[in-house]
Amino acid sequence: MNWARRNERPAGTVALGALLAGGLLLSGCGMPGAPLPPTLDLPVPVTDLTASRAGEQVSLAWTMPKKNTDKLLLTGDVQALICHRDGTQNRCQVAGQLKLAPGAEGAFIESLPQELATGMPRPLTYFVELRNRNGRAAGLSNGAVVLAGEAPSPVEGLEAEVKKAGVVLSWNADAHELAPTAIRLHRKLLTPLPEKKDSGRQKGQDAPGSGPLAPQAEPTEQNLLVEANGQTPVRALDKSIHFGETYEYRAQRVARVDVGARTMELDGEFSAPLHVEVADVFPPAVPEGLAAVAIAGENGGAPGIDLSWQPGTETDLAGYIVYRREGTGDWQRISPVGAVVGPAFHDAHVEAGHSYSYVVSSVDQGGHESGRSSEAQETVPGP
Repeated sequence: MNWARRNERPAGTVALGALLAGGLLLSGCGMPGAPLPPTLDLPVPVTDLTASRAGEQVSLAWTMPKKNTDKLLLTGDVQALICHRDGTQNRCQVAGQLKLAPGAEGAFIESLPQELATGMPRPLTYFVELRNRNGRAAGLSNGAVVLAGEAPSPVEGLEAEVKKAGVVLSWNADAHELAPTAIRLHRKLLTPLPEKKDSGRQKGQDAPGSGPLAPQAEPTEQNLLVEANGQTPVRALDKSIHFGETYEYRAQRVARVDVGARTMELDGEFSAPLHVEVADVFPPAVPEGLAAVAIAGENGGAPGIDLSWQPGTETDLAGYIVYRREGTGDWQRISPVGAVVGPAFHDAHVEAGHSYSYVVSSVDQGGHESGRSSEAQETVPGP
């Protein structure tokens, strides 16, 4: 009996234990978990840095990141340190620093110091390093390369001469340049053709001068690069001009350096503009291959002499003029007032037993006549 009483629990003991256990469980939910590692708050490095040089100034541009390397949003301005590394140096020289907001468009302009603005052209690589409040960084940005060194001197003495083959451009040589440079010729069309109006055309009709076979419009501006090939050129021929137009030319020296797999350029200043009116005052080429063959009259027909020659290739060729003389007499034009269109002519005004000499000239649409061809002689057979 006593043993049984000793093992009996007082009323309410189990409930209190359950409450205590429940209390312990509830209080356990409020205890802190395992501590998280502290964030370094390192800004993500810049990946889109670009650089360009104009004269003695280098302009940089990039986009600031919005997050740190832990993929958390950055708060407050971020310090951006700009540096550059010459091709002959291993250390990145500090060029400047500034503070920018996360996500902002970064920009920086440096005036090159004398040691970087003189000497032979060579690579100069810029970097941006973003630092946190403790001055720590996750690394440099991508490298953006320009050319250090002395910019080529301006082109002087630019002149132009209009030839039948095109515009011949020439300029003064630079006796003090450090290495041969290419020449860039910038051409601007000052007299573009007026746009054709489409009034009066029915729906579905092409405008005059349009269609798949129409000539392409001439670009208003274009560049021609004359390579150095061991020495700086002093002349160039622009063969892509159109007669009747007026052009503006400017020239600049261009130093070219191979950097890795690409070729970089360091440009000098452009020369003063030169206006050139390209007037067509040039006659077409002299006809070649003139041959004369006498044709005897058949069935009572009159005799004659057939002439033929090689056709001209000029795009503005209008036709030909035929001249004849007998013996040592004067040359007489025997072709019609209008030019002979094709490279052939039949002289029906001949007499049997007489000998004749012939020459032919070309004439263009502007009325310019070429020199005369070599003579061709033929004798009409006798009766």
